Amino acid sequence: MARHAATRGRGVSIDSWNLPLSHPDGGFVGDRASQTAFRELLDQARRLHGTCVRDPFGRTPSQEVGKRDIDMVLVGGDPDAAHIVHLAVEEYARSLAAVVRTFIAQPEWRGVRHIVLGGGFPDHEAGRLAIRRAARLLRLARTGVRLRLLGHDSDEGGLLGWVQLAPDSALRRQAFLAVDIGGTNIRCGIVEPRLDEDRSGGRARVLEHAQWRHADDAPDRDAAMRRLAAMLNGLSAHARTRGIDLAPFVGIACPGEVDRGGHLRNGTQNLPGDWESDDFFIAEALGAWLAPVRGRAPRVLLHNDAVVQGLSQRPRMRALRRWGVLTIGTGLGNASYTNHG
Repeated sequence: MARHAATRGRGVSIDSWNLPLSHPDGGFVGDRASQTAFRELLDQARRLHGTCVRDPFGRTPSQEVGKRDIDMVLVGGDPDAAHIVHLAVEEYARSLAAVVRTFIAQPEWRGVRHIVLGGGFPDHEAGRLAIRRAARLLRLARTGVRLRLLGHDSDEGGLLGWVQLAPDSALRRQAFLAVDIGGTNIRCGIVEPRLDEDRSGGRARVLEHAQWRHADDAPDRDAAMRRLAAMLNGLSAHARTRGIDLAPFVGIACPGEVDRGGHLRNGTQNLPGDWESDDFFIAEALGAWLAPVRGRAPRVLLHNDAVVQGLSQRPRMRALRRWGVLTIGTGLGNASYTNHG
């Protein structure tokens, strides 16, 4: 516990994460169950299986059709557009079910039959429908797998999961800072564990948060570090103003592989600049810009974003021995766990 890429948390071991399972046809298995894959299936349905001459989504590329626009089609929109979305949902559900079956066949996932689905995809109706359909397909195949959705907003999962990983010294304070770095957004928040109300962390909450859509600004790596530090320093100042007893600790959820030295090895292609350079360490680069908390330089720890998001659900998974998480975003994050009490 309390180090970069920890393999143990509070009563739980992190058995695997970021498994790079190759597909026989090329690429990775997880690529077939990402949000990108769903958009590609939507595009295919628009091109090949439409029921009218005019494309119901007009000339908007499938990758740019808004989630709300897709959802509105499902709740009473144009029937031709609904037909296209349902085709994409069905094909995606079959792909997701196949991906799940591939993961549970891996040694690292042996015994996993309960899987949490996180990421942005389950946050809208088409995503939830596809997941329900995939769950049905898995039941029909008698796999014994049960799919569950996060019990809270996915945007908070990459922050709340740090309650399971933060050092004891941070958890003895009222709150600490956490960050979720994504390919489009960077989110920061003040996390209150409230372990006095629930020792498992089930009552943890985000007291205040900030978000930056870095994809719109296209900063370089150093500018991103300065902006992130400014967001965290602002939250730290907010905590002082509100009288929040803030710990000198920052937990950062990152895409890709994090090693024990806090170095990112892969999976950072959507981040601004080269985050995998041998001489770049987020904890050091960020620490140079962070203001002291309670007179001390904040300790910064890193872990994989799927791991952290999955751990945010751990209080609801305590009755299980083994379980896993798949986070459906631009790519597909994955992690598996074993509970120890």
